[in-house]
Amino acid sequence: MQDRPTYTELLEAVQQFIETDAIPALDGPKKFHARVAANVLAIIRRELAHQDAQWRAEWDRLNDVLQAPEPLPVDHGTIARRLRERTEQLCERIRRGDADSGSWRVAVLAHLRQTVTEKLAVASPKFVQR
Repeated sequence: MQDRPTYTELLEAVQQFIETDAIPALDGPKKFHARVAANVLAIIRRELAHQDAQWRAEWDRLNDVLQAPEPLPVDHGTIARRLRERTEQLCERIRRGDADSGSWRVAVLAHLRQTVTEKLAVASPKFVQR
């Protein structure tokens, strides 16, 4: 682990260079691709800043919705894999019709709304109205 600059500072510096120096100096497709690159860096920065909290919140909601509490794994690779697996379990129950009515449907919809809102806050925050 490095002290300074942090990965956030490095990403911010590259993004700022692209936005302030590269984009104004470019035209046509190169300018468009530079904007895309700057947006990608912004998404990565937001994801790194919010990932742990969002994963923990999604994990807790899945514990409640699936009614199968599990402790949150320690390492990121396992968390990501288990979140996908647990989400697939939820999808299977939805496909079976378990969420067609009743209180479980309400809980599932609340979980899905919150999860999508959190993902949009990273991918495209201007679409999330707060």
